[in-house]
Order: sequence, then structure tokens, then C-alpha cells
Amino acid sequence: MTEFGPLNWTILIVYILANLLLGYVISKKVSTADDFYLGQKQTPWWAIGISVLATYVSAMTFLGAPAWAYKDGLSVIAIHLNYPPVIIVVITFFFPFFYNAGCASIYEYQEKRFGKKARALVSGIWLISQTMSSAAVLYATSIVLSFITGIPEIAGIIIVTIIALIYTVMGGITAVIWTDVIQSGILLLGAGIIMYALLDSSTVPVMDSLAQLKAQGKTSPLNFDFDLSNVTTVWSGIFAMSLYHITVYGTNQMMVQRTLAAKNIGDAKKSYLLMGFLAFFVYFFFIIMGILFYNHYQGQPFENENTIILKFAAEYGMPGLMGIIASAVMAASMSSLDSAFNSLSTVSTLDFYKKYFKPNESDDHYLNVSRWFTVFWAAIIIVPAIMYHLYSTGSILEVLSKVGSYFVGAQLGMFGLGFFSKHASERGLLVGTLVGVIAVAYTAIYTDVAWPWYAAIGAFVNVVVTIIASIAIDGKQAEYSPYSIKGQVKAFADSGSPTTENGWNLVPGKVDKVCYALFGFFVFTLIFLFSFELFI
Repeated sequence: MTEFGPLNWTILIVYILANLLLGYVISKKVSTADDFYLGQKQTPWWAIGISVLATYVSAMTFLGAPAWAYKDGLSVIAIHLNYPPVIIVVITFFFPFFYNAGCASIYEYQEKRFGKKARALVSGIWLISQTMSSAAVLYATSIVLSFITGIPEIAGIIIVTIIALIYTVMGGITAVIWTDVIQSGILLLGAGIIMYALLDSSTVPVMDSLAQLKAQGKTSPLNFDFDLSNVTTVWSGIFAMSLYHITVYGTNQMMVQRTLAAKNIGDAKKSYLLMGFLAFFVYFFFIIMGILFYNHYQGQPFENENTIILKFAAEYGMPGLMGIIASAVMAASMSSLDSAFNSLSTVSTLDFYKKYFKPNESDDHYLNVSRWFTVFWAAIIIVPAIMYHLYSTGSILEVLSKVGSYFVGAQLGMFGLGFFSKHASERGLLVGTLVGVIAVAYTAIYTDVAWPWYAAIGAFVNVVVTIIASIAIDGKQAEYSPYSIKGQVKAFADSGSPTTENGWNLVPGKVDKVCYALFGFFVFTLIFLFSFELFI
């Protein structure tokens, strides 16, 4: 612990105090439960967009992406090719339903479309999956604190939880967003310094390093293998992981909730579009860093691959660098944890407590309950984080993605059926979701199919079984639900309501013009990657 040094401790402590101070300042503006969930709907779209990006990048990318690329090479980028089409789908089909309803919990949609049981089911599935994902974030951060400062990993898990909990309880979603903006800056600063140091310490020019890596098969970004047991193929990235990420960005309360704090639907969409245009560059940066580490260390094995970036920073010896890296990883971690705490609290309060236990209490009561639920979930998340510490040694980014893939198929199927199916009923949906989860569990345990395909398998089984069960139990429906895509189109036409707001579509299924530019960017990234290895 003494090796960390006074300068590094000063940097880390100042960073922590700055987050707590910001949470305290913002807490002065939180006087209602809606303020806690949605702020005052005055947050700039760019801040929300940075918060969305920072939340998903997190400590898993800072540590896990270089670790994963160290092992599997540039082909890991395939998993992250799909953000442009994913964002197009989400802002076209999902956002209009959520934003027009003016709800704080996106799972309210399931009740309107199907019923109370469907809402409780999807909310429960999300609470479980988000708890496991957030625990992985905590575990990743504990690795950093232990490696850099000497603090035991379990103690690190508890410390980071308490810090993120304090400012989230005080400031709600507004504190989450603005601390994420600051934390993203710290994260990029730390990553930039590491990349500079990596290039500076190399004895050969970067192009020569890439040429050496090419000879070792580490620079091939596009793997067209049709083997379903292979994780990092183009097919798993573009098709299977597109479904996975549609669920992450379209049906995940943690991701969507901050966009509901935007001033209008246009700002909500712009915040996600920022993610669509920037995510590729962020992941490409960290993955390139990972293969350069492979060349730097000549492919030597590590007991825990997630510590590669930390080992290099320690060896480089720049004064204050370890303090910046510790702050960067804590920033990445807390940008995910604060979002999780706030959204877990929101869903617990609105979808369960208010819905089933205390439906007619005062606004002050729900604000207090939301804060107590925040504390509750922070305590719960510590348990699986310790389990990750005890049993996980691979890339934490891959671990997190794999854990999440067990649940996303069920969520995607439920929303997809709500949007597009005419005959899906609540009772049929409950049957289909159960069978879908069983199908994913069977695939995971008894086959060698790679985890990116779990979402596709779960969603497909859910949709097919739900439609069959719905018709068998409740019969065919005479018309589409008002909360389906076709139902919404008809409702707008019948009411004569405006279909756009400041040039942005309000009707689900209507594509905004900027989406065509985003799709063009997607094509550009494919061409760029296809050409990358040719020019090394």
C-alpha cells in the first residue's frame, strides 16, 4: 500500500471527493420522486449521450477489452460492430413508446400491452440480470484497487459501492448523468496516457509492431467462420450481438431511464445517436491497445489477464500515473454502478412497491423509499461481486457479456411480441418466456454454441412458443393492440395528432433521416476493418 505513494493517493482521494461534492450540490435540486428518477427533464442531450456511453464502456472495457484482445486478437471488434443498426432500431421502435407514455419505468409498457403479470415478469428478469452485471463491474474495480493500492479485493468492492451509493442517493439520475460526464473524461485521459506510454516504450514503430502482429494472426478483424461455437465471428457480431445490444439499449431500464430525462424526444434520440457514432472508435481503441500489449509482452501468459494494463502502468513508472489509472477505473466503474443503483431503485419502487404494496402514498414517501431501495440494491450487489472474485479469471468484459446473454433473449422476445404480434396474449407470453429461458439454459449447459447466440435463441423460442400458446389459450385476436406498432400508427391517424416534434418522428416505426447517415457510418466501419489488415 505504501508503494502507491502520496501523489497517487492525493489524485485518487481528490477524485473521490469531487464526485461526492457534485452529488451533494445536485441533491439540493431533488425534492420529488420524479426528480430522483428523471431529473427535471432539463439535462442536455450531449450529457445524456456521454453518460450512456460511459455507462456501457465501464471498467469492463478499460480492463477487459485489452485482456480479451490480448487473447483473441483484433477479431474481438466483431462483437462491437453492431451499434449503428442497434441504435437505429431502438430509437425507431422503442423510444416513441417510452417517451410518449411519459413513464419513469419502461416496463410500464408491458402492463399496458399485456398486463400486470407481464410487467412483473420482465421487471423481475431485469432486476436479476442487472444485479449480476453490476456485480461484475464491482469485481473489475476491486482488481484495480487491489493491484495498485494493495487494498484487499473484497474491501475494494465495499469501498467503491459506498462511494457510488452516497452520491446516487443524494442526487438521483441527475447526479448519475453529470458524474458520468466527468468520469468519462477521467477514463479517456487514463486510456490516452496508457496508449501514449505503450507507443513510447516500444523499440519499433507502431506499423512495424502491427506487421509483427499480423504475422502472428492477431490483426484479422473480420472472421467469416460459420462455426457457432466461435464467439468473435462477423456473423455473431452483426446478427447475434445486434439482438443482444438491442435488448441492452432498448429494454434495459438502466440505459433508457436517463434518456427519459431529456427535454424532448429529439434530445432523447440524439443522446443515443451519439453512442451510435462514437462506440466503434472507443472499442477499437481499447482492442488495438490489447494487441499492442501482446506484442509488448511477447504473448506471455498472465495469471489474471485483466491486470495487463495495470502491470504495464506500474512498470512505466510515470509519477502520478497509477493514481490517474486508479481514478480512471473507479470512474469507469462508478459510471455503471450509479446508473444501476438508480434504475434498480426506480423499478423496485414503481413496478413493485408502489404497484402492489403502497399505491396511494405521498411523493415524499416514494422519494424516501427510492433512496432506501438504492441502499438495499447496493448491499445486494456486493454478494455476487465477491463470487466473481472467488471464481473468475478470464476477461471480465467477456464474463459480463456472457452473464447478460442468459437473460436478454427473454426481454427481447417480450418487447418484440408487444410491438409486432397481433395474437400474443399475457398468458401465452408467460408460457413462451419460461420456455425461452429453459431453451437458453439447455443451450448453455449441453451444447458448445457460443454465448452471443443465446439472445437469438431465447428470443426465437419465446416468440414461437408465445404465439402458439396464445392462440391455444386465448384464441386469435380480432385486431392489433393499441400498444403495438400498427396500433400506434392507427391511433395517430385516427386522432389527427402531430406525427413529428421538431422534425423527429413520434410514431413508432417511422425512421428519422439521420438514421440513414448512421447506417452509412456502419458500412464505412465494415469497409475500414476489411481494409485495415491489407494496409499493414
